[in-house]
Amino acid sequence: MLGSTHGTLTTDSRRARVIACGEHRPGPAVHGRPADDLDVSGRPLRAGVPELDRLFRPESVAVIGASDADGCPDTGVTRRLLSWAERMGARLYPVHPGRAEVFGLPCVPSVADLPEQVDLAVLLVADPLPVIEELAAAKAKFAAVLASGSAETDEPDAAAPARLAAAVGGSGMRLLGPNTDLSVFERFRDDLHGPAIALVTRSGHQGRPVFALQELGVRLSHWVPTGHEADLKAADFISYFAEQPEVGAVAACVEGLKDGRAFLLAADRAARRGVPVVAVEVRRTETGARPAASHTGRLTCADDVVDAAMRQFGVIRVDGLDELQDTAALLARARPPRADGVVVYSVSGATGAHVAGLAAGLGLRLPVLSEARQAELHQWIPECLSVANPVDCGGPPAGDERGRRIIDSLLDDPEVGVLVCPVPGPFPPLSDRLVRDLVDAAERTDKLVCVVWGSPVGTEPAYREVLLGSSRVATFRTVGNCLSAVRAYLGHHRFVRGYRSPFDEAPRTPSPSYRKARELLRPGRRLSEHAAKQLLRAYGIRVPREQLVTSAAAAVRAAGQVGYPVVLKASGARAAHKSELGLVKVGLTSAAQVRDTYRELTEVARYEGVDLDGVLVCQMVGHGVEMAVGISHDELFGPTVRVGLGGVLEEVLRDTAVRVPPFGEEQARTMPAELRGRALLDGVRGRPPADVDALVEVVLRVQRMALELGDDLASLAIDPLMVLPRGHGAVALDVLAVCR
Repeated sequence: MLGSTHGTLTTDSRRARVIACGEHRPGPAVHGRPADDLDVSGRPLRAGVPELDRLFRPESVAVIGASDADGCPDTGVTRRLLSWAERMGARLYPVHPGRAEVFGLPCVPSVADLPEQVDLAVLLVADPLPVIEELAAAKAKFAAVLASGSAETDEPDAAAPARLAAAVGGSGMRLLGPNTDLSVFERFRDDLHGPAIALVTRSGHQGRPVFALQELGVRLSHWVPTGHEADLKAADFISYFAEQPEVGAVAACVEGLKDGRAFLLAADRAARRGVPVVAVEVRRTETGARPAASHTGRLTCADDVVDAAMRQFGVIRVDGLDELQDTAALLARARPPRADGVVVYSVSGATGAHVAGLAAGLGLRLPVLSEARQAELHQWIPECLSVANPVDCGGPPAGDERGRRIIDSLLDDPEVGVLVCPVPGPFPPLSDRLVRDLVDAAERTDKLVCVVWGSPVGTEPAYREVLLGSSRVATFRTVGNCLSAVRAYLGHHRFVRGYRSPFDEAPRTPSPSYRKARELLRPGRRLSEHAAKQLLRAYGIRVPREQLVTSAAAAVRAAGQVGYPVVLKASGARAAHKSELGLVKVGLTSAAQVRDTYRELTEVARYEGVDLDGVLVCQMVGHGVEMAVGISHDELFGPTVRVGLGGVLEEVLRDTAVRVPPFGEEQARTMPAELRGRALLDGVRGRPPADVDALVEVVLRVQRMALELGDDLASLAIDPLMVLPRGHGAVALDVLAVCR
């Protein structure tokens, strides 16, 4: 029944046509950037790494508002900064107009009186703006503003960062804050070794749980509370930390973001370097979003867009600070996996079965151990106990030399990359022997050994001295955090192995399609269905054969040319929700039906007050799977592309997958796979599988529209997109386009 003007494409030819739209041709510089550093929408494709060494390790420090007066809050802050500068080996200059010295150091009255251009100035004053201007003129490298920046006025804090940013702009000085705190000047333990966690938070309180990991033997290298981010933002620090050789993972706690593209570029840099980024984003719900936006001035955005953007670039999103601790610690210290199989070993069959079930529910692979491996394990474990995976030793073998042999055998299995051992509670001496064997085995293998110490007390020697004394065993207090961290660990390494930056292949110059499409746009208006379909045609998206007519006689002639049966649809900029208004009629098989239906549609439109530009006489398209593909605009990330079930199912189930451009074919293919209704595409109840290749092609072409027209389109919705049986393509039956 199909006779589209666009022929069926093979997967290779589809890919060739999509890629051909994006030739890399150099253009003029925009906003000071070479055109090759910008995508076709004018957004950056690269971001430099800020030079922050002198922020974290300055040679000279000025403390503006320094004090040693009894009872003054700034006295304690000054003392702490003095101690930090001494540890850094930095020269410290107190600045205060009313003091000759502070803590025995000569005090200068103003920034202009500083004896040198300082690397870092820390501002303790209530109104930092005048001082920032002086520091910028004095060529200071960095300034950290602890106050909110709004002085003693009623002006909202949201305006203060903009004023400070303007004062810094173009000076070469970089600004941390306002509303940062002393956590950036914390003392980190120097007796810990191995890869470290670098910590980025908005405030100091958010980072305390991760900072406390040092007491459990986990090394931290940096901690920066970004405050209100007038200048330096979380993305800047993520980019910087990804380049530091001592950093094994970045842990971030953010309350919204100020620049979505900058964050993605930072995440891209970390992914290229293989450095995991673990993030808590507090705005999972509207309840969490409101306070975050009110006191940070961040942009609002849909949570599913944030979630998708993070997954696209390998950022591991967690819900709580406890998960942030455990996941970042594991990823920072664990070596890359040799296999992705997980084995659960326990002294309790019920416990092992419970943990194995939870692991399988999270998508972890628990391979059934080979018959040879099971036979070997049964040398030390009674035959009546299961050793297929999970492995139940029954208890006593863990208390003697058999326990170590069991552990070694499991770690020697080539299918096993991770061993998880839950210890529900202390039961010495057996539990003491068990954890010693696990620690000793972990020291001789490059595979990951995880122990869940279930005791709520946490003071037992087996936990405090043995488990926490080992940097090779990953120790957790809850099964949930352990399994989530293991999933993140395996997922991260799988992601970076196959990662190709979408920014490298993003189109930089407009396609011929763009020039055609621009002529169809009407700023501030909704396009008619006919005009919107012309927009799709311009980008090579298949639509039915159809003609726009303005009389009953013309409708009859068009039906003969299109071919019966036909569909008649009212077309006009205000003709949305046509089915509900009775403005669509399908399955017309004769000239008389077409003539009568044309008159009926125009009368209904006149009654409903809907202005028409005509009536569409459309080809009747065969059965397939109704999908929806569209563009929506996110305040933070810009244009986004969505895929979901179409028609009534879209309105009822809200089953959609979203991506932030740019993304490649692999990401486009994962979108349908994420849908709850994805089985419809595979063919159900005797129906043939749908042409998923054609659906992916449409997604990529819509992405090209999003990149080229996204700032001119408020929204685009192809619904339904009829995905026909495999090899027969996909046809956009209806489309709604609203211009910005």
